[in-house]
Amino acid sequence: MGSHYCHLKLGERHKLAKWLEAKMPISEIADRLGRDAYTICRDIKRYRYTDTELHELNGYYAVNAQGMYERRRAIHRKTIVHPEVKDAIEDRLKAGWSPEQNRSPALHHRFQAAAILTK
Repeated sequence: MGSHYCHLKLGERHKLAKWLEAKMPISEIADRLGRDAYTICRDIKRYRYTDTELHELNGYYAVNAQGMYERRRAIHRKTIVHPEVKDAIEDRLKAGWSPEQNRSPALHHRFQAAAILTK
């Protein structure tokens, strides 16, 4: 079974950004945060801000990194990406439908087809 881990929180990202600006080595940052160095490197690589025109703005910014993380996580949540699915599920629950009935493939196929037609 895979190991369980927690994602970096905003407070940890603030510390990370501050220590990166102070040119602290990744290994020391990882030790201070109690994280693996690979976790820190991956977070920096994924959520580093880059500007093609204003290179002096390139860097790791905690709030920006947190926003990118939240958007990345939301991609996999159908009820966030497709609010019409959320509304339909809530309506059916209010009407007495069970969660099992709401999970029917027909419901999801209908919204996938509608999304394709609106593109």
